[in-house]
Amino acid sequence: MPWHTSNRTARLPGNWSMIRARILARDPVCRICGVRRSTQVDHIKAMTDDHRETALQGVCYPCHAQKSAAEGAAGRARRASRRRPEERHPGRISSR
Repeated sequence: MPWHTSNRTARLPGNWSMIRARILARDPVCRICGVRRSTQVDHIKAMTDDHRETALQGVCYPCHAQKSAAEGAAGRARRASRRRPEERHPGRISSR
């Protein structure tokens, strides 16, 4: 999803900065790799608007980018699998 067309920021709760600060204080180390410092807050389950603290985790930038890329690829694959198969043109002559 191109972020310039996203409305995710508008859907954040009014106290998002306080929630974010609490999550980063709770998870000072990335919950994915366990090595780097958490600098971002991520939804544990992809693409939800669940902003409860139990649904959020502190992560480092590289892990967040990798997780988001994997979730995006999975979403694109799901959409591609729903496409109708290409129909043969009725005027094509088959060589069989």
